[in-house]
Amino acid sequence: MLDRFYLIVGDTRQLAEFLDAGVRCVQLRMKDTSEKDCRRQIREARELCEKTGATLILNDYWRLALDEGCRAVHLGQEDLQTAEIDTLRRAGMKIGISTHDRAELAIALSQSPDYIALGPIYATLLKKMPWRPQGLEKLQRWKDAIGDVPLVAIGGFTPERAPGAFEHGADSVCVVTDVVQHADPVARVREWLDVTRVE
Repeated sequence: MLDRFYLIVGDTRQLAEFLDAGVRCVQLRMKDTSEKDCRRQIREARELCEKTGATLILNDYWRLALDEGCRAVHLGQEDLQTAEIDTLRRAGMKIGISTHDRAELAIALSQSPDYIALGPIYATLLKKMPWRPQGLEKLQRWKDAIGDVPLVAIGGFTPERAPGAFEHGADSVCVVTDVVQHADPVARVREWLDVTRVE
């Protein structure tokens, strides 16, 4: 399901280029978008990912994920309060869950997720976070606690910081700002793919 490089995009505008560059795990995280536009983008993203063999993970909109035939969703802790996990499981949906502290980790693990995300590992500029940077040592503690469940590190990553995440237990590094705010997002994606490739 996961690749070592996990890209989050806010829309499908450059998705084809990212996939052509080699991205194989992408989360579509849409904000302030009408349901009609959400459905259009989900369908477009699903078709693009199916053509390239990439995994598409839909953020938050679990009902739309079911309606539109998606195979994976990412849920925050608030989403868990309303999401029908049993319904998602019966549909064969893969589920990733965000965590920030031990209480949230316990809640997430009780849902038998397909991966756990921890963040922000470093300070992030994308949105104001109520949590301080978690750091690499906490990433290692999370991996020790969750065992074989894949662990995604997110928050403030650059290609230079990626090796440290893998050394401290991350199975995948998730990136938003470093790509979407870069002057040449596609070139930056290629840098990331070089850094995260297993020789």
